[in-house]
Amino acid sequence: MKKILLIIGAVVVFGAIVGFTVIRAQSGYTKVLIGTVSRENLVSVVSATGQIRPKTYVNIGANAMGRVTRFYVNEGDHVKKGQIIATIENVQQKANVDAQVATIASYRTDINSYIAAEKTAEANVDHAKADLEQKKLDYDRAQALFQAQVMSKQDFDAKKAAYDLDVASLSQADAGLAQARAQTASARGHLQTQQATLATQQDYLNRTIAIAPFDGIVTNEPVRQGEMVVQGIQNTEGSTLMTLADMSVITAEVKVDETDIVNVANGQVADVTVDALPGKIFKGRVTEVGDQALLRSTGVSTSQSTSGVEEAKDFKVVVTLDQPSDELRPGLSCTAKITTAKKDNIVAVPIQALTMRDPKHLNDTTTPGSSSTVSAATSNSQPSQEIQGVFVVSKVNGKDRVHFLPVNTGITGATDIEVTSGLKSGDRIVTGTYRVLRDLKENSLVKQDTSLAAPPKDSSSSSS
Repeated sequence: MKKILLIIGAVVVFGAIVGFTVIRAQSGYTKVLIGTVSRENLVSVVSATGQIRPKTYVNIGANAMGRVTRFYVNEGDHVKKGQIIATIENVQQKANVDAQVATIASYRTDINSYIAAEKTAEANVDHAKADLEQKKLDYDRAQALFQAQVMSKQDFDAKKAAYDLDVASLSQADAGLAQARAQTASARGHLQTQQATLATQQDYLNRTIAIAPFDGIVTNEPVRQGEMVVQGIQNTEGSTLMTLADMSVITAEVKVDETDIVNVANGQVADVTVDALPGKIFKGRVTEVGDQALLRSTGVSTSQSTSGVEEAKDFKVVVTLDQPSDELRPGLSCTAKITTAKKDNIVAVPIQALTMRDPKHLNDTTTPGSSSTVSAATSNSQPSQEIQGVFVVSKVNGKDRVHFLPVNTGITGATDIEVTSGLKSGDRIVTGTYRVLRDLKENSLVKQDTSLAAPPKDSSSSSS
């Protein structure tokens, strides 16, 4: 029993010595996460949400007042250009067209009769001309005989009278022909007037028949068969029969936060996902970037808003999909991830490794391992703004110490950020934790904290 107690006592003493040694060895050290700067491929992505919309769509409104007599298509149906899609009651309009068609037929009959009369008048003129020629010959012979004193004065006067009568008959026939032609021309003019009236009546009738203006899909039918509809008048909007969308060109209309819009430009590639179609990615490109800020709460342009309250703003961005799909429907919620920048083989560090420091609070160059750049900023007696940088880990007398190094940055990924100057591949830097970096001092002794796992890397961004 005594031997066992001695062994236990020896173990306790040994443990105490080891613990004291470890605590003493770790005193003065700050536990941090240490990473090595490397080169990698970095992609910057702006993420925004919105809706699927067709590039071309139209609200087909009522052009006449009346009840909807029939819908030939239902919501979701595909239609062809020129197809009849709905009709409005048109009894009066059709009766007017039928009456006008009958009137035109009557005028055509009148014209045919006038043409026949015109031909009769032409025949009368020809007959009068023939008679006049005969009477002219008789009159010429009679004149010669009368001069030769072989014809009596009575017979000569009879020949002359017959000739004069035929001259008058020809004039009368010419006048009759001119009158017949005038009547025909007048009838044709009246026919044209009636035809114009028929075009007007036909237009009124056509307004009761809705025709598809292009190939597309019916996306909305706000009224039902049998309901009363009216046409728009001046600034008063009329009834909408249905909405027709051309789904041959599909876009994703999304709203990008004002802090990200400066990085978005036409031509940038984008991946579009639709909430209703999980697992599917639609490729596209940015085709429109709005230049008017929209209030996030109302969607109204800031130029049209009368409110003076400051609030978050978005900008409309349109992404046109490369390949349309029959699965897509207007109004489906979607998310567009727009690639705004991409760089390969660049120096990058975890975003959480960046920290801000006031140069006045950093040690000067007399402390081993401090940065000459920071010292220069510290030596300036003028007030200075905080500078961005990282804590670089270096060996000083066999121990790891840190010094603050200002850096310039470039594009930002989801977890990493490009460093354009100040670091090189292979440098060791403090990458965390946030609490430690917030209070870490220049030239502090540090030690790797093995109890914390480093976060996984992802070179793409996920801004929203």
